[in-house]
Amino acid sequence: MSAYLIGRITVNDPQDYQAYAEQTAMLAEKFGGRFLVKGGAQTALEGNCPERHVIVEFPDRQAALDWYRSDDYRRILPLALSSSSRDIVIVDGI
Repeated sequence: MSAYLIGRITVNDPQDYQAYAEQTAMLAEKFGGRFLVKGGAQTALEGNCPERHVIVEFPDRQAALDWYRSDDYRRILPLALSSSSRDIVIVDGI
C-alpha cells in the first residue's frame, strides 16, 4: 500500500532551504519516492496554512521511513531544520 510523506513548511532562509530542496527529489527516487506536490501555488480555505506543502508518494511506509532515515537524507536534513520550521508526517494511502 502506498504511503505519503506530507510536509507543511514555513521557510525562514530561502537560500539555504533551496540548497536542501534541490537534492530531495533525487534522493527520494532512490527509495521509490515520487514528489506529487513540491511547493506551488495554493489557496487557503480553512485554518492557518504554512507557505509551502510537500507530498511525496512512496511504495509503502517502510520505503518512506528508509528514505527519511537514510545517510544521504540525514546529510542534508540539517539544512532544512536550520532554514525552516516544519511538520512532517507519513500517512498510509487507501
